[in-house]
This record gives sequence, C-alpha cells and structure tokens, in this order.
Amino acid sequence: MSVFDLFKKQIEKADKKPRLVFPEGRDFRVLEAAVRLNNEKLVEVTLLGNENEIRQLAADNNFRLDGIKLIDPNNYDDFDEMCGKFVEIRNGKNTLEDAKKMLKSVSYFGTMLVKMGQADGMISGAAHSTADTVRPALQIVKTAPGMHRVSGVMIMERGDERYIFSDCAMNIDPDSDTLAEIGYQAAKIAKMAEIDPKIAFLSFSTKGSAKGPQVEKVVEAVNKFKQDHPDIPADGELQFDAAIVPEVGERKAPDSKVAGHANVFIFPELQSGNIGYKIAQRLGNFSAVGPVLEGLAAPINDLSRGASSEDVYLMGILTAAQSLAKD
Repeated sequence: MSVFDLFKKQIEKADKKPRLVFPEGRDFRVLEAAVRLNNEKLVEVTLLGNENEIRQLAADNNFRLDGIKLIDPNNYDDFDEMCGKFVEIRNGKNTLEDAKKMLKSVSYFGTMLVKMGQADGMISGAAHSTADTVRPALQIVKTAPGMHRVSGVMIMERGDERYIFSDCAMNIDPDSDTLAEIGYQAAKIAKMAEIDPKIAFLSFSTKGSAKGPQVEKVVEAVNKFKQDHPDIPADGELQFDAAIVPEVGERKAPDSKVAGHANVFIFPELQSGNIGYKIAQRLGNFSAVGPVLEGLAAPINDLSRGASSEDVYLMGILTAAQSLAKD
C-alpha cells in the first residue's frame, strides 16, 4: 500500500472530512485537483479567487463545482472582521490599513481562514513562491506549541520500503537545538505514515570516528533529543551506512539500538538533506513525497510552481491527513 493509499484510508475513516483552502482557485491545475478531491468526497474544498473566472474555467473544462465553496477576497462580507483579527494577531506589527492591503493577497487571506477555524489546512505555491506561502503561515498561524521552527520533511518510498528524511527544505545550517526539534517533527510525520520511528542523526562520523564542530553539533542534538523525548529511539552521530545496514551498524556502533535499523534520518544541514533525498530519488528510484512542512500550528503546505494537477491532488491528501494527525 502506498503512503497516499494509507492517507486516503485515514481520511475515509475520519468522523469529519478535513476542510482545505486552495488560494489559487483560478489555476487550472488547482481547480482540477480540487474538483477531484471534492468528487471523491475526501475533503471539503474552498477555492479563492474571482468567482466568475473560476466558474468560467470550470465550465470550459466540464468541471462541476457542486459542494465547493468559492470566496473572492475582494468581495468578502466579513472582510472587516478578518482585518481586525489580523491586526490583533500581529500585535502592533501591522496597522488596520496594512491589513486591508495584505489580506487582498490570496495567500494571506487563505492563511487567515485557517487561523479563524474556517479551514483545517491550506495548499498553495502553484503560482506563488515558497516565501509567499510560508511567510503568512509563520506570521498568522505561527508554530505549534513547544515548537520554534518549521522543517521540510520528505517521505521516501520504494515498494514496501518507507523512510523519512529531514530537513530537506527549510533550515540552511541548523544548530543542535534546531536539529533536535527537526528530529521530533520528523518522528511525527513518521507516525502519520505508520512508521515506528527509529531516528538516526547523521554525520560523516560514527561514534567519534572523526572529530570537528560539525560532529559535536550532531552529538549535542542527539543528547538534547534523548533528554526531551526518551520514549523515541534515537542515536548518533551515525554515518548513513551505519544507520541503515545491520552488519555495519553492529560493527561500528555495537551498543546502539538504532544503528543498522534506522528509518528516520536527520541530516546535519540543508544541503546534505536536499542532496541526499534527490540521490535516493534519481539513482535509487524512490518516490519523494513532500516537502511536508512540519512545526506549524496548522498544516500549510507549499507546492512547486511546476506542480502538476496530480501533485496538487496528492498534496491535498497529505495535508488532509496532517490535519487529522494534529487532531
């Protein structure tokens, strides 16, 4: 069973359908995916944009919009109330005039719908930059209780094999505190994907085989993680072979309960994580699902501007599953 089949089963068994907002409702790829999600009764869909334009695009492509909510931020009855709440959330950082301008942006408007409890999650980025998606999320929804950062988690899948790689998208050069938090966030996604997490904090060194500040950072992260989350198996610093190959793990880290059996891999910095998942994807024929943004108080995910309709559809399923895991 693929991870998306797993997520669909989780959604289908839920008492209430997740409510997702798609700010880029005038984009054909987004519209097609949203209609598909609605038709399959997986989520309750809200599309943002000019209502006439969305309806015309739907008519031109024989899409039915029954059951889909359309909202035009430029013609929204509760806009003044939303602006007032935005000013409260920003706590002096933005004026009411700022709010009236900023909330005309579909990214900000959609994020406010999530914050105000009118949607459980948001998917954007097909026609906007990552910053346009992540900045409003950090300013409005903010990080989850106890979290200080957002990380980009990849679910790597090949046949029956399934692993978690992080951080592959957000934190360029994380310190030890950040690495420990990335590890916890990755464990949450692992559990959502029904992986019993065994976390390897990766390095070019295994248990002191090399020295240097890069190694020390990883060792500190492992110690912090174990102190904060003693119930989640974790170890490091480990080289990748020691983390995943039982014979190597036994030889290089004989006292470790994780070495040789890890399924969640925490990379020491962004370039390693990004390079690592792409090598696995291109040379190892793994499918790379994500990046899943983790650490926010509500699920908000970013699409590539080159995303296909299928990509939008799958990200909708993933975001819906995240909202259920949060609950």
